Amino acid sequence: MICFEQKVTSSLLALAGAVAADPPNAAVAGHYGDPYLEQRQLDRGTGAVDLSQREVVRITGPDRLSWLHSLLSQHLTALTPGQSTEALVLTPNGHVEHHLQLVDDGTQTLAHVEPGTAAELVAFLDKMRFMLRVEVSDATADFAVVWEPDGVPHPSQLSTATGFGRYVLVPRPEFDSYVAASAAPAGLLAHEALRIAARRPKFGSDTDHRTLPHEVGWLITAVHLDKGCYRGQESVARVHNLGRPPRRMVLLHLDGSVSELPAVGSPVLLGDREVGRVGSSARHHELGPIGLALIKRQIPDEAALLVDGIAAAIDPSDEPDMPESAARVSAETRAGLLRLPRTRP
Repeated sequence: MICFEQKVTSSLLALAGAVAADPPNAAVAGHYGDPYLEQRQLDRGTGAVDLSQREVVRITGPDRLSWLHSLLSQHLTALTPGQSTEALVLTPNGHVEHHLQLVDDGTQTLAHVEPGTAAELVAFLDKMRFMLRVEVSDATADFAVVWEPDGVPHPSQLSTATGFGRYVLVPRPEFDSYVAASAAPAGLLAHEALRIAARRPKFGSDTDHRTLPHEVGWLITAVHLDKGCYRGQESVARVHNLGRPPRRMVLLHLDGSVSELPAVGSPVLLGDREVGRVGSSARHHELGPIGLALIKRQIPDEAALLVDGIAAAIDPSDEPDMPESAARVSAETRAGLLRLPRTRP
């Protein structure tokens, strides 16, 4: 379980109608009065979501990119200023230990991560510095994360993470003016509904200690299969080349007649047999109640499932086999998931 201590509370919670999100995201608004209206607004490509509860890690020093390249799953030595990507810290057995979305501005690399995970990540990176010219610090107090839709297609048509908006790192002193210039803000509930519909996993909710990158689509966005050694590389290559991961992530449609959503980590049942675990869930303005789940690979799409007492069906458009070729990683996915702050008019 992730330990969590709130670091910065968002000033947007003072806006009229703002209702705080549930822990560990209580530092930002879950909604501002109408989460469905806020979803539709984001779907139209307008508005912004306050994700300033996310934590930010800063890496500085002339050796930072080559050093990160040796530790993380992504190819980073050629990362140019303003370019961004995703990366993973893996265990020796190839299981996901951290998920980072990072960007370099030419002098520093900034990575934003889920609330409660920065301290552990900083500690891991710090002990791996050895004699290299790098410094690692928690920069959560200096930067806030904002998500913007960036004109994405309707989320129900998406099957990969490509094009799911952009995450912008904004200096904290500029945060209020940045969001105020973006039209009406949308809350975390709206973002979560669109994220789930787009099948974008969240570390810690949609993953567990056994999660492999192949199972949740991160082999496409966060792993480079042609780079040199890093921790867990042999396991990643073995699963990729010789077999298939034991589980797959699916989008579930949940029974809308039930008022509650399933708790994170609840077992997914097929009859009396446990076949997986549910992660994030939300109420989508068009799809209704939905959730992401990790289930055994052999479970057929037509299976009638039960999650926390709620009937669930696998989305028939979900591909049983996650794409596993590095050649299919688009330039948009590799370079467009996170952008540096830009000047607003």
